[in-house]
Amino acid sequence: MATIKRFPFVRHLRTATTSHVLHLDGGRVRHAGAGLAFWFRPLSAVISEIPVDDRELPLVARARTADFQDVTVQVTVSFRFADPALVAGRLDFAIDPGTGAWTGIPLEQVAQLLGELATGQVMEAMATMTLREAVVSGGGGLRQVITSGLQADERLASTGIAVLGARVRSVRGEADMERFLQTPAREQAQTEADKSTFERRALAVERERAIAENELANRIELAVREQELVTQEGANSRTRAQEAAAAALIEANGASERQGLAAQADAHSARVVGEAEAAAEAARVAAYAGVDSHVLATVAVRDLAGHLPNIANLTVTPDLVTGVLAGLVGSKQA
Repeated sequence: MATIKRFPFVRHLRTATTSHVLHLDGGRVRHAGAGLAFWFRPLSAVISEIPVDDRELPLVARARTADFQDVTVQVTVSFRFADPALVAGRLDFAIDPGTGAWTGIPLEQVAQLLGELATGQVMEAMATMTLREAVVSGGGGLRQVITSGLQADERLASTGIAVLGARVRSVRGEADMERFLQTPAREQAQTEADKSTFERRALAVERERAIAENELANRIELAVREQELVTQEGANSRTRAQEAAAAALIEANGASERQGLAAQADAHSARVVGEAEAAAEAARVAAYAGVDSHVLATVAVRDLAGHLPNIANLTVTPDLVTGVLAGLVGSKQA
């Protein structure tokens, strides 16, 4: 909006570079251009301010598809006032000389015009599409149709409005129909999810089976090794038993041989001793040959006394004396 400063009898106007100002005084153009600053007389001046920057117009268009389904299309139209002088002659962009505000509602008029034209283009485009095609296309083809239609419109060209482009933000059908269209996609997504779940479960089962087979193979291998260990331990035990028996037999044979040799040595020693004792006894007997019997008796008594135990007390009874005397007397008589 233009900035106007008030002075006695005159005014001063200053505009931005994005606003085109057209100053008429007495029906003649005094100033025309963007970003101007000038003095003017408020009583005779007629000033129009036309924005020349790019503008966006969002709108909602309702249409019906080829299969008689209602759709709602959200569109944003980009435009600009390409010929400000032509626009000022077709639309009311006059401003108040005192405040700088528009005296009318020119932008609302432009919005209504563009809205009606864009809605017409949407309705024509939707009439050639089914609801599924309109929703699935995502607005790509519709955007091109709207842009081309608005740029070729003669009314906009004659008004000095240039359409830069159009964007389709969404194409929506009724809630029930959208759910109907979403059902196959949801079913397909659910099918894919179930398939993934089944594949994951099958993979888990396969892995569990592989683990079980691996564990069984390990158990079989351990059992085989345990059997080999038991067999080897049995063989080792038999070998140890055989070695122990052989060692015991060798030791027994050695002991028997040692005992035989010892017995032979003992027998030889006994024989030698016996022979020596016999020889000594024979010599002793030969020595006593021809000796008187009294002498032999004396020697016998002496030997007997030498082999008798120690006698501390000796009791001589009459019976013992009588027997001894009787023996002595008998021997003498003989």
